[in-house]
Amino acid sequence: MTAKKIKFTGRDAIESVKGFVSIVSKCKYDIDIVSGRYVVDAKSIMGLFSLDLSTELALMIHSDDCDELIAELEDYIVQRPTI
Repeated sequence: MTAKKIKFTGRDAIESVKGFVSIVSKCKYDIDIVSGRYVVDAKSIMGLFSLDLSTELALMIHSDDCDELIAELEDYIVQRPTI
């Protein structure tokens, strides 16, 4: 399992979520989004819109072989500054 923090940014949240779902829907493995105690399928656009998209969300990828997916999701992944 691989975990990343993501955030939907930009002026148009609807288009941002649609683009995200389009990318993750191509994967054969399960991907979840966790917000507090809520867990939704990342491939479900309705599930994503049920969450507070203004906060950071946890992306849980149920695969260890997901480097290609992570590269495609680069615009959504929260980059932590290194010290």
